[in-house]
Amino acid sequence: MNVERRTPGKLYLLPNLLGAIEPSSVLPAHTMAVARRVRHFVVETPKAARAFVKSLRSEHALQDIGFAELNEHTPPQDVAALLAPALEGEDLALVSDAGCPGVADPGAPLVAAAHRAGVIVVPLVGPSALVLALMASGMNGQNFVFHGYLPVRAEPRAAALRALDAAVARTGATQLFIETPYRNDAMFDAVLAACRVQTRFCVAVDLTLSSEEIVSRTVEQWRAAPRLQLSGRPAMFLLGS
Repeated sequence: MNVERRTPGKLYLLPNLLGAIEPSSVLPAHTMAVARRVRHFVVETPKAARAFVKSLRSEHALQDIGFAELNEHTPPQDVAALLAPALEGEDLALVSDAGCPGVADPGAPLVAAAHRAGVIVVPLVGPSALVLALMASGMNGQNFVFHGYLPVRAEPRAAALRALDAAVARTGATQLFIETPYRNDAMFDAVLAACRVQTRFCVAVDLTLSSEEIVSRTVEQWRAAPRLQLSGRPAMFLLGS
C-alpha cells in the first residue's frame, strides 16, 4: 500500500515589534504578508502574540488562529510536538515577545527541532534590539559578544561587569547585555562604579519607538552627565573601546 507523504510546511521566524508602534514602520511588506496568511503560531506569550497578530490585520479570524506556547518552562521533550502543523503541510510561524525569535529568546530549540525534522526554516526581516543597538553604538561591530542578563545580586554583578570591561581592554570586542527594565537604574549605577573611566558605555532605550534614545559616552563622561530616565524602559547596554 502506498502512503502519501505530505510536503512539510515551512517554519517562519517572525520578528515582533519592540513596542507599541505601527507594524509597517518597522516590518517589510513581505514579512507582514507571511504573518497575515499563517494560521499556526508558536509563541512565547499567547496574549502578546494575539495582540501582535491582530495589529497585522490577519487574513483569518483571531479565533481560527492557533497559538501554541513555547517558553523557558516548556519541557524539552515537548518541543518537537509543536512542529505538528508544519509536518502536516501547514506553514508555521515562531514569534518572540519582542524582536527576533531565537535571539535572547526561548525559541531556538524549536528551530533546531525543525532542522532535524527536515522542515525548511525561513528567517524574516524585522527589528532586533541587539543589532540596532550595536549599529548605533559606534563600537566594534566586527567582534562582539552578547551576554544576555548579568547577575542580579550586587557583588556578582560587579564582578561580571569587571570581567566584561577586562575583555574590552584585552580584545576590543564589544560586550552587550540587557536587564529587566525595572532594574535598569541599578545596572547603570553598577557600570559606572565597576568599569574603567575610559571604557565607552552605550545605552540604547526604546529602540524603534518615538521615545528612542541612544547615548554613547565614556564612563567618565557619564559620571558627569545628567542621568537618563531608564526605569521601566526596554534597554540595551554596551561596553566598548
